[in-house]
Amino acid sequence: MEKSTQSIYTLQFALVCLSSFLFSASFNMLIPELPAYLSGMGGASYKGLIIALFTLTAGFSRPFSGKLTDTIGRVPVMAVGSVVCFVCGFLYPILTTVAGFLFLRLIHGFSTGFKPTATAAYVADLVPVNRWGEAMGVHGLCFSTGLAIGPAIGSTITDHFSINILFYCSSVFALLSIAILANMKETLKDKKSFNFSHLKISRKDIIEWRVIPAAVITLLSYVSYGVILTVIGDWGKYLGTSNKGLFFMVFTIASLLIRFVAGRASDKYGRVLILKISLVLLALSLLGIGMANSSFLLMAASVLYGVATGMLSPAANAWTIDLSDPDHRGKAMATMYIALEAGIGLGALLAGWLFVDDISTIPFTFFICTGITLAALVYLQFIWKGKKALLTD
Repeated sequence: MEKSTQSIYTLQFALVCLSSFLFSASFNMLIPELPAYLSGMGGASYKGLIIALFTLTAGFSRPFSGKLTDTIGRVPVMAVGSVVCFVCGFLYPILTTVAGFLFLRLIHGFSTGFKPTATAAYVADLVPVNRWGEAMGVHGLCFSTGLAIGPAIGSTITDHFSINILFYCSSVFALLSIAILANMKETLKDKKSFNFSHLKISRKDIIEWRVIPAAVITLLSYVSYGVILTVIGDWGKYLGTSNKGLFFMVFTIASLLIRFVAGRASDKYGRVLILKISLVLLALSLLGIGMANSSFLLMAASVLYGVATGMLSPAANAWTIDLSDPDHRGKAMATMYIALEAGIGLGALLAGWLFVDDISTIPFTFFICTGITLAALVYLQFIWKGKKALLTD
């Protein structure tokens, strides 16, 4: 197939990137403050559930969002995710018990179960096949910018105002994300009107078996992120970092700087090669986080973590699309995101199980994550039977 020279930088692509930026900032600005908020309610022992419950419903909703993305269209499914974020932001200040908070974390998880799945399919529809890696890198850059800015904004708002104001600001960001979606054109050519029968899921709707190799790498590599979301605020504070969102900001900025180049590199040199390099760097960064004995060393490790994830994410996303059937891109991306949410959820549970306000357990937790990441590298190097990365001619 002849490679297209069509530009990926269109108005529609810019809109979907802006919407993703606002969406990711909306839910991620809450993360650094939620552990202390839950502890203040008397729920310190449930810290691991902050992320685990969120990822549980995100993973549970993936088969539905994947099927709906391939049936009723990309834009409506993206809108559902943003609406959930908008509503939950207003409910946190109302449901102020431990049970109510954990229930909201369950509901909030539906947001990331819907929007990223449809967004990835939308981006793949918009751009030429030989530019998927680059497009995923640029879109990931925008999404990650929201992830970086969100925690820093969240901590600043909480320090100067209150956590309830933070919840309302999260809703405002989600509302802006929804407003942008209203101006986006649908890319699914043969879309159907919604029918409740579309919510009936069979076994064949859950997993796109063609993309299992990419899903395995995603699952194993994202366990560490679940651990980081759960304990990095406490670890950073112990090492002398006052702003709980600083780690996220540093690693995400590093990720932003590498994503554009990494996406192009995966288009040129292959997904698998870039994934192998990123897994090595990821393992080294996790080892560094666990061994850090100062704020400076923690931030240095966070830079390496950002570089590793900035390389891994667009390559894994593009590899998923490479392996998938074009008629089932929604299901393919849902499969990959199920693996991602499972990895994050398992990491959060691992951290919550080992860490109950006991700082001494945190290094050991990151050493375990290092081993899990190396297991992903072993799978890619010795178990997966593909001889080379799948690239479109």
